[in-house]
Amino acid sequence: MSNQTTMFLLLGFSDVRELQILHFVGFLVIYLAALMGNLLIFMAITFDHHLHTPMYFFLMNLSILDLGSISVTVPKSMANSLMNTRSISYDGCVAQVFFLLSFVTADFSLLTIMAYDRYVAICQPLHYERMMNSRACVQMAAGAWISGILYSVLHTGNTFVLTFCGGNMVDQFFCEIPQLLKLTCSDSYLSEVRVLAFSICLVLGCFVFMIVSYVQIFKSVLRIPSEQGRHKAFSTCIPHLTVVSLFVCTGAFAYLKPTSSSPSALDLVVAVLYSVLPPIVNPVIYSMRNKEMKAALKRLTGYR
Repeated sequence: MSNQTTMFLLLGFSDVRELQILHFVGFLVIYLAALMGNLLIFMAITFDHHLHTPMYFFLMNLSILDLGSISVTVPKSMANSLMNTRSISYDGCVAQVFFLLSFVTADFSLLTIMAYDRYVAICQPLHYERMMNSRACVQMAAGAWISGILYSVLHTGNTFVLTFCGGNMVDQFFCEIPQLLKLTCSDSYLSEVRVLAFSICLVLGCFVFMIVSYVQIFKSVLRIPSEQGRHKAFSTCIPHLTVVSLFVCTGAFAYLKPTSSSPSALDLVVAVLYSVLPPIVNPVIYSMRNKEMKAALKRLTGYR
C-alpha cells in the first residue's frame, strides 16, 4: 500500500453489538464528564475575579487543552462503535495526529510553566509579581500553544511523508504514531524515530526541571513556621504534581515500550490512560484540594 491510501482501520473494542453499544455509552459518559468538569473550571476562573491570578490563568488554559485533546479521539471512537465501523479517512487520521499532538505537547509545556509558577510563588515570593506579571503570563501561555503547533507540524509531516506498505490496520482506537510506524516500510521510518528520540529527551528535560523545582519548593515549604501556611502551599502543589506524574508516566510508557506485532489489551489500556483519563481527573484533582476553586465553583453553581 502506498502513502496515498485513502483510509485506515482503527482498532475496535469489540465485534459484539451489545458491547459496542456499551463502549459508546461508557465513552459518552466519560466525554460528558470531562466536558462538564473542564467547562466549569473555565467558567469559574473566567467569571470569578478572586481567581484572576497567574496560577488559575494557566489552569484555565489547561482546561481548554484537555477539552481539545479528548475531543480529538473519543467522539470518533464513539461514532465508530455506534455505526459499527472502524474506518477513518487518511485526512481524518492526519487531523487526529496533528491536533492530538498539538494539544498534548502544549499541555505538557503548560504543566512545566505551572511548575515554574509554583517555584517562583513559594521560593521567591518577593519577586513573584514582577516575574509573573500579566504580560509574562500571556507570553508563556502563547509559547506553550505555539510550541505545541510547531512540534505537531514537525511530527505529523514527518510521519505522513512515509510510505505505508504494511496494510492499513491501526492497532489502536485512534491514530497513534507508534502504531502508524508499524505500517511503514522498514527503511523509511528512521527519520521519525530520530524525532521521537529527540522528543523523549525534551520531555525528560522538562520533567527533570519540574522535579528540581519541586525539590526546592518542598524545602521552602518545610521551612514555613505555621502549619496553615504549609498546608496552603502543599494544597496548590500536590494537585499539579499528581497531574504531571499521571501524564508523564502513562505517556512515556505508551511511547517507550516496544510495539507488539498484534494488538494487546495493555496497549489499549495505556492509550486510554494517557489520552482519556487526564482530561477527566484534572478538574477533580484541582478542585478537590483547592479551597479557592471549590468556593468559586459553589458561587458559580449557586450551591450553598
